[in-house]
Amino acid sequence: MAHVRIFRHYIHTSFLLATVSEYLALAAAAYTGYFTRWGQFPDFAEHIPFALTFALVMTFFMAIMGVHEARLREGYMGVLLRTAVAMFLLGTLGMAVVLYMSTGLSEGRGVLLFTTIEAFIFVAILRWLTSRFISEDILKRRVLIFGTGERALKIASRMRRRSDRRAFVLVGYLQTEGTSDLVSEYSANILPYPDTTLVAFCQTHDIDEIVVASDERRGNNERPAVPFDELMECRLSGIEVCEVQNFVEREAGKLDIDLLQRAWLVYSDGFVTGWFRATTKRTFDIVAASIILLLCWPLMILTALAILICDRFRGPVFYRQDRVGLNGEIFTVMKFRTMVVDAEETGAVWAQHDDPRVTRVGHFLRKSRLDELPQLISVLRGTMSMVGPRPERPIFVDHLSQQLPYYSQRHRIKPGLTGWAQLCHPYGASVGDAKEKLQYDLYYLKNHSILLDLIILLQTIEVVLVGEGAR
Repeated sequence: MAHVRIFRHYIHTSFLLATVSEYLALAAAAYTGYFTRWGQFPDFAEHIPFALTFALVMTFFMAIMGVHEARLREGYMGVLLRTAVAMFLLGTLGMAVVLYMSTGLSEGRGVLLFTTIEAFIFVAILRWLTSRFISEDILKRRVLIFGTGERALKIASRMRRRSDRRAFVLVGYLQTEGTSDLVSEYSANILPYPDTTLVAFCQTHDIDEIVVASDERRGNNERPAVPFDELMECRLSGIEVCEVQNFVEREAGKLDIDLLQRAWLVYSDGFVTGWFRATTKRTFDIVAASIILLLCWPLMILTALAILICDRFRGPVFYRQDRVGLNGEIFTVMKFRTMVVDAEETGAVWAQHDDPRVTRVGHFLRKSRLDELPQLISVLRGTMSMVGPRPERPIFVDHLSQQLPYYSQRHRIKPGLTGWAQLCHPYGASVGDAKEKLQYDLYYLKNHSILLDLIILLQTIEVVLVGEGAR
């Protein structure tokens, strides 16, 4: 099983196993750290609260630093650097606060220091052992793509990197007679249609799943474009069979609008917006926004002063603008001003990379996302949510709604301070970028839950700390 689905969101099994194994290693370090400090092991039962709390805090900050995501792109040393920051900087500060506020956890600074050092060593060894002796493909599905045309091209062109194939090994593309080949230019492994049965072919190649990505569905009486009888035999033999749209949703975390069909949207699961979800989301918004405002108000005052000093007290601190919200309603959003005064006196323009209209302070505010903090007021008012699609300006919404199908559907949910699309794709400055982000917004609309909101907020903290993706 390459993934599990929790609250309709797909989580890769390798991620879960890595998190659980490292959590246990962190808890074990709480005991060895005590032994190093005092020369004897503590009573197992009495030390459990400290061990579990330490493991939880360190796991939380490693998630914030994107440790497991970084494994896919930064290598072993890059991951260790992120882990060191998470444990020795953020984690120790977090544990200090917990120990100060809790009367039941009374371990001293010496135990915490040795526990943190040994926890880092344990995690480093664990990751080295798993990368050295355990193949990353052992938990992955072996996938066969049925088709080599336009629909198969979505996989060949968009899922080429190792980080795009976290949960599957792509065995090849099965080409039927008389069909076009559009995937070879992406170094795809083209497999001719087998002379034997499709079931025998899959068993020979240890195929776990067939992804149907054929452009044609009817074919002719002699050979249909999609051999449903053979696919049924594969399904009954334990081989999973799925549509390419479902595969892209699961592996890429988006709904590809070029593949999307209205019937699929009507019959698929998700799009749950009942009273329970609305109540939990609103409660989550109020609690999260209040906590962030409580923690960040001194920073907001310093930010306002920096803006005034940068412009020699000649410009406003805040920037107000109309945006499109829930069900197309217009509301006013407020942000810290990052551009020069009258930056759009010639008309509305998308923000560009290294935009010359951005002030010196504005560059830092955008990079750190501090300019977004005043939008917490909109969250408390109920016009925005902590997590949701990015609120766009009415003029851009009108323009994009005419060019992109399903664009208006993103307004079926409140816009958010952060969101799935904002994390998965850089800031959009074109129709092409807007199309890509729309696909992630539709995924969130279909699969949103309190768990996905928490995942998005944790990854947003990583973006703020690392400073990626801002313009």
